[in-house]
Amino acid sequence: MHAVTLIKGDGIGPSIMDEAVKVINASGAKIQWEDAYAGLSAFEKFGNPLPDATMESIDKTRVAFKGPLTTVVGTGFRSINVALRQKYELYANVRPATNWEGVKTRYDDVDIVIVRENTEGLYSGLEHYLTSKKDIAESLAVVTRSGSQRVIEYAFKYARDNNRKKVTVCHKANILKYTQGIFLDVARETAARYPDIQFDEKIVDAACMHMVMNPQQFDVVVTTNMFGDILSDLTAGLVGGLGLIPGANIGDDAALFEAVHGSAPDIAGKNLANPAAVIMAGVMMLNHLGEFEAAKRIKLAIEKVVREGKYVTPDLNLQSTCGTKEMGDAIVAAMG
Repeated sequence: MHAVTLIKGDGIGPSIMDEAVKVINASGAKIQWEDAYAGLSAFEKFGNPLPDATMESIDKTRVAFKGPLTTVVGTGFRSINVALRQKYELYANVRPATNWEGVKTRYDDVDIVIVRENTEGLYSGLEHYLTSKKDIAESLAVVTRSGSQRVIEYAFKYARDNNRKKVTVCHKANILKYTQGIFLDVARETAARYPDIQFDEKIVDAACMHMVMNPQQFDVVVTTNMFGDILSDLTAGLVGGLGLIPGANIGDDAALFEAVHGSAPDIAGKNLANPAAVIMAGVMMLNHLGEFEAAKRIKLAIEKVVREGKYVTPDLNLQSTCGTKEMGDAIVAAMG
């Protein structure tokens, strides 16, 4: 039995997480859920967007499954997601973007995994005003050799373990000689230890252009924090949007799996939200926990439901009258 901290989140979070839990429970996976709170719902309930009880649960389970959160205005938290990543050293953000049969997109045969450094770079939170008038501000990008090493090593191991052929490092070392230079140097050093994996390097702006011209040339992409944030949304757009993209945050002894889209409060409680992304995040979680057969059952079931297009939410089929709950039910039924 695997203990997992369950954070349903805000807005559409509870509705899509209820469907994800229903699907996972029906898959045969042995999961014991521990309910916890974060975000606006936690602030309203406990006066703290990230309560001690939630941290204590993750301290114990070392695995969290999380819905989208609303950042609370006026608290000390710049981002709850960033706080969790830094607290548990979840240094690798992993977002696969793959075409779905039944979802019409501009491209076919897209299968890209973005591995983004998750704790350093421009999201380190080191920024301040330089004048009392607050008319000049400065942000500091922190890139360490050790931080670069662990995420780049993860990307190459991921490629090898998942029968991927190529790793591309995206950087801006032509301009940011020191911070991006460290990252690129480490990537080159690491690539030399993986002769079975093709290695490529691209300046990040050129990479963006190449992704929209010929996305099939990319396989696994590893990059720094802010560039990874941008590229992972770009790749989501190639395959149908964030409603189809799962996310994992991986550390050496803890992991967090989540929907990467927002909390969409405008459609909360309306049974309209697409649960596909967070269910696929659940698939990633089950694989992480070694529940491979359950993960495979869910993946095949959700692919079948999306391919057939009958029991999907309106964002996937404008003619559909199916809602969040009905799509979850259809995925459970497709598992047999």
